[in-house]
Amino acid sequence: MPPSITQEKVEQAIGILEEQEIDLWLTFVRETSASGDPVLPLIYGDADLTWQSALILTRTGEGIAIVGRFDAETARSLGAYESVIGYDESLRVELLPILERLDPGRIALNYSTDDVLADGLSHGLYRLLMGYLHDTPFASRIVSAEKVISALRGRKTPGEIARIKSAVETTRQIYERTFSYVQPGMTEIEIGEFMQEQLDAFGVDAAWHAGHCPTVNAGPDSPVGHVGRSEQSIQRGQLLHFDFGVRQDDYCSDIQRVVYLLARGESKPPEPVQRAFDTVARAVQAAVYAIKPGVLGKEVDVAARSVITGAGYPEYKYATGHQLGRLAHDGGGILGPAWERYGDSPHQTLEAGQVYTVEPGLAVPGYGYIGLEEDVLVTGTGAEYLGAPQRELVLR
Repeated sequence: MPPSITQEKVEQAIGILEEQEIDLWLTFVRETSASGDPVLPLIYGDADLTWQSALILTRTGEGIAIVGRFDAETARSLGAYESVIGYDESLRVELLPILERLDPGRIALNYSTDDVLADGLSHGLYRLLMGYLHDTPFASRIVSAEKVISALRGRKTPGEIARIKSAVETTRQIYERTFSYVQPGMTEIEIGEFMQEQLDAFGVDAAWHAGHCPTVNAGPDSPVGHVGRSEQSIQRGQLLHFDFGVRQDDYCSDIQRVVYLLARGESKPPEPVQRAFDTVARAVQAAVYAIKPGVLGKEVDVAARSVITGAGYPEYKYATGHQLGRLAHDGGGILGPAWERYGDSPHQTLEAGQVYTVEPGLAVPGYGYIGLEEDVLVTGTGAEYLGAPQRELVLR
């Protein structure tokens, strides 16, 4: 039987600890149904933890779970932790002897100033843990687990990549059905409802909040962004833009597509629309060509952004791409500009196994918005699309 995603990720985490010279990684949580650490689905699956719990991984390969007695059997069933300790009265009584035996020089905890997905340790739990470690040498050995978690989320295992590919394929099929369904005069709400019916038909969920998944932009007067659908209708001679993804087997896709509704007497899009589409498509290709291990995210952003601005269009005011996985926005590194609001994220290097979106865009006055978004895998030598990219305008 192949390993579960949780088993794959725990094994992967141990290798990352060795690589980063972190002796011990401690994930400290409680009542995760109310306030879960974002890393838990990777290293503990979908189960909840109730009492104070410590999930310990070491660079030497040990996996130890200290959990409330009534959670112990679930922890054992994961097959990811060789030692599961159930306690009744005090986690500290079990934790301190383990730390004394292992005597780790560097202990990574889940806090971060830049990466929300590595910032799962609450301030209250941090203070509680520091109280446990008071008068021990371990309190002075604490470091951030940000780079550990970033690597773990980013480097997709074969099982994770297979699930993302399946989500991308399902998204393609829903788009194809939608393109056949769309007619002039339909509203954004009507089109969005059809796409949500397809989610049900395929037995999958929206990749983000269903109120704006899909985002549907009909024509030039529809606001672009993380917005809900409106009664705005699509007319001939206008662009119809989509931002949509599915969550399938816990993993997401995130894809944008563009349709042009031919005006009466037109057999092809007008020159401003075609030129804009071709420019965005070239920007996507430039970014994908620039993607390879060791490149900085901001360098990929420049490759795409310069195509847009070099063609005389204003630059888009967002990052060229983000990581994709269990969440539509998944991981610390981005393909983005070195703007203050992005912190360290654009300065991180790309690694094989990461999955990124690539999503430049621009507005075409009088017609609407053109945004393309492709999901790509960083390989050992470059990048590959996880689904067929949109190379031509869909015409209706």
